[in-house]
Amino acid sequence: MDMTLVVMAAGLGSRYGGVKQVEKVGPGGEILMEYAIYDAVHAGFDHIVLIIKPEMLSDVKELFGDRIEQRTGIKIDYAFQDPKRFTEHYNMPAERVKPLGTVHAVLCAKDVIKTPFAVINADDYYGGAAFSTVTKILPKLSDEKHSAMVAYELQNTVSPYGTVTRGVCVTENDKLQKVRETYKIKLFADGVIRDTSESEDGPVLAPETPVSMNLWAWHPDILKVMEQYFYDFLNGLKPDDIKSECLLPIMMDQLIAEGKIETVVLHTPDRWFGLTYQEDKPGVVAGLQALHDTGVYPAKLWD
Repeated sequence: MDMTLVVMAAGLGSRYGGVKQVEKVGPGGEILMEYAIYDAVHAGFDHIVLIIKPEMLSDVKELFGDRIEQRTGIKIDYAFQDPKRFTEHYNMPAERVKPLGTVHAVLCAKDVIKTPFAVINADDYYGGAAFSTVTKILPKLSDEKHSAMVAYELQNTVSPYGTVTRGVCVTENDKLQKVRETYKIKLFADGVIRDTSESEDGPVLAPETPVSMNLWAWHPDILKVMEQYFYDFLNGLKPDDIKSECLLPIMMDQLIAEGKIETVVLHTPDRWFGLTYQEDKPGVVAGLQALHDTGVYPAKLWD
């Protein structure tokens, strides 16, 4: 069955301090999203869509895009997250520079998504097990009312260098009941993980709490639902709002609450690593090297 992997790589990377999506971290100069693409291809995905900023196109094609197409024969489509798309009815504040969010990002790839698809972030390492699990359920998603999400254990997704944003999930019988986008989850020196959104001594979160890392799976019919949701989101913004983003976990939480979608929760034991802060890079480099050394990946991904 045809399956598409959509990679969201147009974020500003403000906390990281640079264009983290094209930071070289692998022993062969690979960037982080190459590992997700490699794992997805080996799990059975046969189409890649990269959502990027226009100015990133030549870098991405030169770094790995052209090479992947040549070595695997898999087509890569490039979609640009353009603030002018799907916003014709909205009076965009001139001061706004922040992207409009992950729902908008996926919509910007609408024209090239024709099959069941999974969505991921470009700056996260997901692990091969996650993609193998997703490929088993994608063929079963028959319409916009059915979806899936890969859940990670919170303890496997935190950074020692600062707070992270995670979709904290409530599940029942492997069905997603609620997902709350939580913006300041912090790992403390004593190993305790807290939600510090309101204060440093915020509520403790259990290490095994399931969280979303934005690995979602949908039937392409969800795109028309996303478009309406995004339209409503923009209509609800105040005229001077230059920061609010339309985010996938918040959309899914609302759709679940309204009974419009059912989301199967898939679990993975893999440990996340990613580039949230500059200090994360040495750990990511070491972690990837270890995966190459133990044979999870070949010496160079695409040779």
